Amino acid sequence: MADERGSATAVLLAFLSGAALGAVAALLLAPQSGRESREQLRGYARRAEDNLRELADRAGEALEGVMEEGKSFVESKKSVIREALEAGREAMKRERESVRSEGQS
Repeated sequence: MADERGSATAVLLAFLSGAALGAVAALLLAPQSGRESREQLRGYARRAEDNLRELADRAGEALEGVMEEGKSFVESKKSVIREALEAGREAMKRERESVRSEGQS
């Protein structure tokens, strides 16, 4: 899970870095007025914001899925442990009865 978190962070940082570098390059190389450049930057910022929101939504959905899988896993292991404990209790009960009956003989 830590690897997934690290790779998601790396992707996000790469995206943000690329967006920032693209904005700087657009400003430096643009053959347009300052007003047009600002409008273009606003468009880039809006698209970046939309992309980040979409990424956050997908991450949230993935997290919910992982949480559900984790809950299922824990529940399945709980039932296995309960069954093992019950079997242990039964075995102990039989052993006690066996020892009592041997002691009475």
